[in-house]
Amino acid sequence: KYCSGLDFPKLKNDAFLRACHGQETNHVPVWCMRQAGRYLPEFREFRAGKDFFETCRSPAACCELTLQPLRRFPFDAAIIFSDILVIPQAMGMDVQMVAGKGPTFPEPLKEPEDLLLLQPKVDVNKELGYVFKAITLTRHKLDGKVPLIGFTGAPWTLMAYMIEGGGSTTHSKAKRWLYRHPEASHKLLKMLTDVIVVYLLGQVAAGAQALQVFESHAGCLGPVEFQEFSLPYLRDIARKVKDQLKESGQDVPMIVFAKDGHYGLEDLSQSHYEVVGLDWTIDPRSARERTGGKVSLQGNMDPCALYAPKERISEIVKKMLEGFGTRGYIANLGHGLYPDMDPENVGAFVEAVHTHSRHLNLK
Repeated sequence: KYCSGLDFPKLKNDAFLRACHGQETNHVPVWCMRQAGRYLPEFREFRAGKDFFETCRSPAACCELTLQPLRRFPFDAAIIFSDILVIPQAMGMDVQMVAGKGPTFPEPLKEPEDLLLLQPKVDVNKELGYVFKAITLTRHKLDGKVPLIGFTGAPWTLMAYMIEGGGSTTHSKAKRWLYRHPEASHKLLKMLTDVIVVYLLGQVAAGAQALQVFESHAGCLGPVEFQEFSLPYLRDIARKVKDQLKESGQDVPMIVFAKDGHYGLEDLSQSHYEVVGLDWTIDPRSARERTGGKVSLQGNMDPCALYAPKERISEIVKKMLEGFGTRGYIANLGHGLYPDMDPENVGAFVEAVHTHSRHLNLK
């Protein structure tokens, strides 16, 4: 049994949650994808010599890694340290983190009959309970400082990994399935959707105050394939999670982030998510126009802008804030922080968002 919300410390900074719902905030809230990451020396030190997925399975380790960036920077949200590939693991696949190569599946799915090798019914509490424990522990340790975000990979992104066996630039093996085995593809996407819905509900029960769905591989699909193999499942996830939460009177904002999926912006803004995350290939003003005020927006500074001198970072942030406006907006990068980034520049980014947005709010 998870702690009920009553046991958690009272939230002191709700700017992020307010922005998700399009409400006014004193400053634009900011957090960074991969803010718990290798750019922090304390992260590298803590992770040294430990297996990546073993770390993911330790609630205490995940809690510590989630909190590290908040000790350094005044971020307005925390995101639980975990990985999107815990879902394929829960479905019975072997995934390893190989140094210098990244996530690797020794036995990826090759043909539709390989779907029979996956767990038909996943006991999410049993297989992924360690994530829920990490969330509950972290909620307590955060002591109400900022809200805690839970997350998942989206079905198409997970499917791509499960078939490619790791990262890929073309995703040609996974896309081959879409064109040659559309039925099996939909079957796999539906299996993933079912697990994801239960997983996200479990995260909320454990204490997650917002949820982000990462469709990291949207960019290798064209508009037609996106409409068929990504969007319906993204919608399903949001609708099913929200329907369940409504029954218990809970309102947890959901963010969808489809990297390089700018062709789907209008559709994503009508997919039951409160927030649409943007990568850096979209102009802020055009994103506002195309989403027509239906959703809050999150993003979208080029992560590489953090290599710039601090004054330049400040200018880039100011321009970005002017483009998005300060309401219904969460500042973030257009993708995760890179390992070779200077923590001081991350601090400069956060400070610039807070300072410039306060200033803009006074105008």
